Parts: sequence; structure tokens; C-alpha cells
Amino acid sequence: MEELLEILTDLHPDVDFETEEDLIDRKILDSLDIVSIISEVSGVFGVTITAKDITPEHFNSAQALYGLIQRLSDEG
Repeated sequence: MEELLEILTDLHPDVDFETEEDLIDRKILDSLDIVSIISEVSGVFGVTITAKDITPEHFNSAQALYGLIQRLSDEG
């Protein structure tokens, strides 16, 4: 989770990603941010986030995104 928080904080240092739960709904993250996150997550965690995984539910919070990463990692 720490690695994910570092990725997110690099994009938006002013956001508290540990508590924020409306990253998409409040338009904190935009489409370019999501592309950057997907690229970084792929390199760091070795998982592939596909188009079907790009939903607000998966990107609204760091916890939700980390859950997606764990699920994709388990599916291997």
C-alpha cells in the first residue's frame, strides 16, 4: 500500500490519499492521472489493469485501487 500511496502522492502532493474516498467523483483525478497511475502500477506491482477495470469504483480511493491491485495479483 505504501508504494501505491507514493505513486498517488507524486501526482497530487496536496491530497490525503489515505482518507480521500471520492477521487473520481470530486474530480481530483482526471483521465491523464488515471493513465499515469495505470502505467506506474503496472511497473511497480506487475499487474495489468484492463479497460474493464477502469471504473470509478476502483479509482475513487487508494484503498479501492489497492484492492483491485491485490485481486489482479492473485489472479496472476
